[in-house]
Amino acid sequence: MKETENNAGSPVYNLGARTFDCPIELTSTAINGKWKLLIIYRLSLQQQIRFGQLKKEVKGVSEKMLIQHLKEMEKDGLVERKVYPVVPPKVEYYLTEAGRSFIPVLDMMRNWGLTFTAVETET
Repeated sequence: MKETENNAGSPVYNLGARTFDCPIELTSTAINGKWKLLIIYRLSLQQQIRFGQLKKEVKGVSEKMLIQHLKEMEKDGLVERKVYPVVPPKVEYYLTEAGRSFIPVLDMMRNWGLTFTAVETET
């Protein structure tokens, strides 16, 4: 994410080729998608991960959707893809510095989830 200013002097936030005037909207766009948070979480647990392993760890995601989300996150600068020139093809994914900067948010979400599930609901 990069902050610039528009003609009126208001902050403008950039994500890939898109611009936003609200950082919450940028964040929502960056992680929008049923699987993106889980993908980021799984990537945060390892230095890098191969596509097949990532597909196994993000239970329920289709190959098509995983590829789509990874491409979007790569375009947005959250994920990088490294291709090795071997047969069969070897591709690894890892979080960029921007992607890693989201890990504290994931940690807070995890802690909230632990607390929320520990609270008994009234009926």
